[in-house]
Amino acid sequence: MIARTWTGEVPLDRSEEYLKLMQTVALPAYSDTPGNQGAWIMRRQLEDRARFTMLTFWDSEESIVAFAGEDISVARYFDFDPDFLIEMVPNADHFELYDS
Repeated sequence: MIARTWTGEVPLDRSEEYLKLMQTVALPAYSDTPGNQGAWIMRRQLEDRARFTMLTFWDSEESIVAFAGEDISVARYFDFDPDFLIEMVPNADHFELYDS
């Protein structure tokens, strides 16, 4: 299994609006992709901004390709992201998961 993370920041006063969009648009897009094993939104409030981290789990790189495109290191953005994000972070990170 592979864990994928992406992090972006939005102004604090737009955090709730962005969270709602992530819940209603992004989470279903992740969940509807075959091979997705779960998706979570993490939010951390900073002084003047909120940091969002998406944590998703995938059964293979091929399933990530179906979601993100051929180069899985490139972040996938939604149409609303440029209106909220302070910076368009270009990459997502991937981790192989191992159990005990």
